[in-house]
Amino acid sequence: MEIEDTLDALIVGAGFSGLHVLYKLRKEGFNVKIHETGDGIGGTWFWNRYPGARTDSANTFYQYMQDEIWQGFEWTERCAGQKQLLDYFEHVDKKLCLSKDILFRTKVISAEFNTTRGKWLVKSDNGNVIHTWARHLVLCTGFAERRYTPPFKGLNDFKGEIYHTSLWPDRVVSFKGKRVAVVGTGASGVQVIQEIAGDVEHLTVYQRTPNLALPMQQSTIDNQSKWKFPHHSKYQELFEGTRRSFFGLDRNFAEINAMDVPADERHQFYEYLFAEGGFAFILGNYQDVLTSEEANGEAYKFWCEKTRARIDDPSKKDILAPIVPPHPIFAKRCSLEQRYYEAYNRNNVDIIDIRQSPIIEFTSLGIRTEQEGLTEFDIIVLATGFDSITGGILNINITNGNGETLQDKWKEGTWTNLGLSTASFPNMYFLYGPQAPTALSNGLTCIEIQGDWIVELMVYMKAHNKTTVVATKAAENGWKRKVNDVWNLTLFCGTASWYNGGNVPGKPVEPLNYAGGIPAYIAALTLCAENGYQGFVLS
Repeated sequence: MEIEDTLDALIVGAGFSGLHVLYKLRKEGFNVKIHETGDGIGGTWFWNRYPGARTDSANTFYQYMQDEIWQGFEWTERCAGQKQLLDYFEHVDKKLCLSKDILFRTKVISAEFNTTRGKWLVKSDNGNVIHTWARHLVLCTGFAERRYTPPFKGLNDFKGEIYHTSLWPDRVVSFKGKRVAVVGTGASGVQVIQEIAGDVEHLTVYQRTPNLALPMQQSTIDNQSKWKFPHHSKYQELFEGTRRSFFGLDRNFAEINAMDVPADERHQFYEYLFAEGGFAFILGNYQDVLTSEEANGEAYKFWCEKTRARIDDPSKKDILAPIVPPHPIFAKRCSLEQRYYEAYNRNNVDIIDIRQSPIIEFTSLGIRTEQEGLTEFDIIVLATGFDSITGGILNINITNGNGETLQDKWKEGTWTNLGLSTASFPNMYFLYGPQAPTALSNGLTCIEIQGDWIVELMVYMKAHNKTTVVATKAAENGWKRKVNDVWNLTLFCGTASWYNGGNVPGKPVEPLNYAGGIPAYIAALTLCAENGYQGFVLS
């Protein structure tokens, strides 16, 4: 057992969030360290090494926005791949010397608040159990830290190779000439499928819900025919614009309702957004696309026609892009794709709709479904997603000074103030987590807004000789009502997804993301701070 010196703050996780808070707190003179489970920095990009892994945000906004960080790194793709993202993190580390304050291969197991000392006692495991006293506990576990695998019967019986996309080995996995299954068609499934379809002997995809994927319109530094890399002189203007954008990116909704526009003009507008690629078809769509079923239906109809035209087999068209929408478009996360739908035009690629033909069991040889029987495989890829938003936080046994665990408090539902902290758990914060813009925003925009606010709070406490801050129950109740009220105005509310915990059986189904947009979120944070951190008790 090791005892570490008392810290001003202990950060859990060395992804974008954790590194940002570490950098900012160090600049303010705080004694702070990160405990990170992995061997290196990068968070989700350290773990997700599967074939084709890449971000679905343009590089301009998928980076820290401070001049002293972004300068000196040159992106080569519009949406960067995993290897270049790790290169970027190495660049950040060299510039800011972050690794010296990070304990790698150190998993945080538990944290308990000691009311007598007014500090957290954090237990971590790196082969030995480390006890760390910290005044503040900052949870930067990310929204996709806790992988989810459905409880398939016989899963452990399979004798071939089996991999979850978020726990990919740090080596090349050869698919050449192999019979491969991919279970799941979320973001990682889409990327794996389009990447390996040309290598395998045969690929079988098991789909529960169609991914209403959008064209990435990928661009490289050498070929900018689909998307132009912005000049560095524009960066500051673009960065500032993220704080005014609903999604924290470079676009806002068109300020008109869809049905107020003539049909031919509406179609031309959709074509323009589709050609721009990325998330333009969402971010720049008509202002009522997420609130009006009719407007949303028009957008889906356009997407459906464009997508079905790329698929040759009529039966595959109906599975991948059904005429009747499986849910409102954009109500679930739309992945970005490059050649996903064309992959199904290959003779060696099949798709099974497991709503129509459920998976019965895994066997030593492969997967048995209701209609197809047993299909044999050499490799199975589980692209089954995550216990998102809250899963990473609840993976740690966190106890307040009254003996209440966070798991108990959130058992029936999630409660936060401003998506930053929760009542009865003093000096504890989380970034890019529940009831913040999180999955409905650009990650870096949300992270920097939240991280800066937390650091400013800690600076304020230090200047005013305050040692403890805790959210009030009244403020927590008020924020939950606001999150729910905004959510219920949108088409998100009728769709089960990881946006609301609907992808994990037994998890409370509730809005886990604030759907009011970045400007409204900034306004709420600013109002709280300007009113002496109203909704929190400082002592």
